[in-house]
Amino acid sequence: MPMLRFAAERTTVAGTELGIGWDLASRDLSALGLENAIAAVEDELERAHATLVKGAAVLTDDATIRDIGLAAGVPAAAEMTLSVEAVEQMFQRLAVRAPGLPASREFAGKLLILRELMHHLGFPSIVIRAA
Repeated sequence: MPMLRFAAERTTVAGTELGIGWDLASRDLSALGLENAIAAVEDELERAHATLVKGAAVLTDDATIRDIGLAAGVPAAAEMTLSVEAVEQMFQRLAVRAPGLPASREFAGKLLILRELMHHLGFPSIVIRAA
């Protein structure tokens, strides 16, 4: 199962490094800022398209992605599965500033990147393992 790792300045999917990280993706959380961040992720995906794994579930041990899963209603466990539909619902909540979401930029940036990766690379789910 391909591994997904996040850093402030880059994201790594199955060994392919993308030049966008959660910090850049979350600098401006206005509607226009989210659109610009989505475009930046899409540009990076296009640049690295040939080397990226597509269509498989991915794995992460990222604590913030675990928080996204918990906020989406996935029961806490040593291994949790977060569907693309649940990620989309969480992103929609972020976009409308729904109450109850963590306010951190890291949460918002990782959620945005995860959403784009899942949509553009056809990942049906992400498996989250406790670190």
